[in-house]
Amino acid sequence: MREFTLLRSELPAHIALIPDGNRRWARQRGKPHEDGYRAGIKATRALVEHAARRGISTLTLFAFSSENRRRPKPQVELLMRLLVETLDEQARELMEQGIRLHFIGELDRLSTKIRSRIRQIEAQAPDKPNLVMYVALHYSGRQDLLAAFQHCQKANLDVVGEAEVSRALGTGELPDPDLLIRTGGEFRLSNFLLWQMAYTELYFTDCLWPDFDEAAFDRALEWFAERDRRFGGSAG
Repeated sequence: MREFTLLRSELPAHIALIPDGNRRWARQRGKPHEDGYRAGIKATRALVEHAARRGISTLTLFAFSSENRRRPKPQVELLMRLLVETLDEQARELMEQGIRLHFIGELDRLSTKIRSRIRQIEAQAPDKPNLVMYVALHYSGRQDLLAAFQHCQKANLDVVGEAEVSRALGTGELPDPDLLIRTGGEFRLSNFLLWQMAYTELYFTDCLWPDFDEAAFDRALEWFAERDRRFGGSAG
C-alpha cells in the first residue's frame, strides 16, 4: 500500500456517504441481494474504522431513504431485518472504539423495535468520541427542509435566516459536509442533505460500495486535498 502523506489540516472534517451498488455487486457475482447488502455492511464497518484512524471527525451515511420504501415489500423487509441485525451486532463494538452514533430522518416511520434500539444506542454513546457517525434512516432532504421551515414557523421567530433553518434541520448544529462520496457510478444527490451540501465537494466513483476499500477512500481524500474551495469567491 502506498504511503498516505496528507496532513489532518488537508482532510475533510465531515464526509457524507451515499453507499450505492450493493445489489449490482451481488448480481455481478450471481449472488442474492442479501449477500450484496451484507458485503456492503462489512465495507461500511471497515470504512468507519479507517476514517477514525485517518482523523475524520464526522461521517453521515445515507443508509435508507424515504424513497426506498417504494421498493418491493420483500426488499424492504430484508433491509429492515439487516438493519436490526446490524444495530444489535455492531453498534456496541463501534461505541467501544470511541465512535458515537446518531440517527436522523423520519424515525417515527420505523418500527417500534428499531426506534427503541436507536434510543438505547444514542443514550450509550461515548462522551468524547473519536468520530461521530450520523446514520440517515427513512431520510428525505426535501422532508428535512419542510420540517425545518415548519419548526421555524411554529417558533414564531422574529427573523428566520440561514442559521435558524440550519439549526432546525435534522443535522442541527452539525457543520455542513466538506466532501460527499457516492459510489456505484451514479451522478446525483438522490434527495440527500440538499440544504447542507450547497458547497460540498462531490466525489463520484464507479466503484461499487462493497469494493470501496481503504485505498479507495484514501484516493477520495487525496482528491479532496487538491480542490480549491472558494465557497462562491473568486479564484486566487
